[in-house]
Amino acid sequence: MSTEIELKAHARDSKALKLLLDKKAEYRGSLEKEDSYWHSDGHSGLPPSGLRIRRENRFFPDGTGKSATLVTFKTKEVRDGIEINDEQEFEVNPGQPFEEFIGRMGLTQSASKRKKGWVYSYEGISAELTEVEGLGWFIELEILADNSQEETVTEGRNRLLGFLDSLGVKREAIESRFYTEMLREVKA
Repeated sequence: MSTEIELKAHARDSKALKLLLDKKAEYRGSLEKEDSYWHSDGHSGLPPSGLRIRRENRFFPDGTGKSATLVTFKTKEVRDGIEINDEQEFEVNPGQPFEEFIGRMGLTQSASKRKKGWVYSYEGISAELTEVEGLGWFIELEILADNSQEETVTEGRNRLLGFLDSLGVKREAIESRFYTEMLREVKA
């Protein structure tokens, strides 16, 4: 199990931010992600965040690509606007029979999300500049750590905030809500 230390912030000027990322970080390609979120009646043993099925297409700088269907469940926590997630993830192929299976097991799809954008790497930080359908542009910064101890989280948080500052993104732009919460509010 890995621990994700991550933040997302609204990207007010995505074009300028992409140009800056192109200069500062290593370009790792583009992406398209389509997520569906599945929940149970509360008796399945799933964490409250449920199960995410992600159909992902990655396009690498060398012109190659990869498509995958990933199943993820995680325990989520937000500390001072920074997410700390203990995550389990595995690939299923093909994905459609798995979705049929979990539907038969009593899980129901509760939300969906689409995003597209670019992936970068900077000193152990994964950076994605993405447009989330219905919500706009975001910069997502993430560090994978081997534990969620307070000193590890603090060090990761400081690195993420330092990189965010270097990109000229104001800390007030940090979004602590999960995308699923934001999408529910938009639909309400």
